[in-house]
Amino acid sequence: MTKQEIRSQYLNLRKTLSDTEHNQLSQILCDNFFSALDLSTIKTIHVFLPIISKIEPNTWLIIDRLTKEFSNIRISIPKMNEDNTLINFYFEGSNQIKENKWKIPEPQFGEITPTDRIDLVVVPLLAFDRKGNRVGYGKGFYDRFLKDCRKDCKKVGLSYFDPVKEISDLNSVDIKLELVITPSGVYQLN
Repeated sequence: MTKQEIRSQYLNLRKTLSDTEHNQLSQILCDNFFSALDLSTIKTIHVFLPIISKIEPNTWLIIDRLTKEFSNIRISIPKMNEDNTLINFYFEGSNQIKENKWKIPEPQFGEITPTDRIDLVVVPLLAFDRKGNRVGYGKGFYDRFLKDCRKDCKKVGLSYFDPVKEISDLNSVDIKLELVITPSGVYQLN
């Protein structure tokens, strides 16, 4: 299937989730995240903020647990630039967050996170395959951002669903993930 076909199918699948299912799946993803990853060498984690209208996994669960249990790890969160790139800020608290004109939560102020300081990126996605390819919303924000990350930066996706068989229209700017966490388990990729 093409990215557009997958995008349409998986956006529709998300819409079928009840609030209860969404909350349960988000909690399982959070639990699996902390079970699957060794965070002992991580100093900075980039975590996307969930877009409610897109029924994205509730990454606030991960952020809250990192804040409470891993005070040695700094959390970085994204803001969209007008040139379709991301700028990242250290997370300072929910008072820093406001929805932009597209209803995407973003930091409004704070200390900028140097990209070379990020050790692990939690990447949003709609679908993925077993080779580490992902389908996002099609704007390329994360592909551009991941390209600028260090080579040893871990790239981890969160998905409600297991992998698709194939993404037929990949291109040279697509950045692969190393790991995708789902409610049913963890997929080591590449």
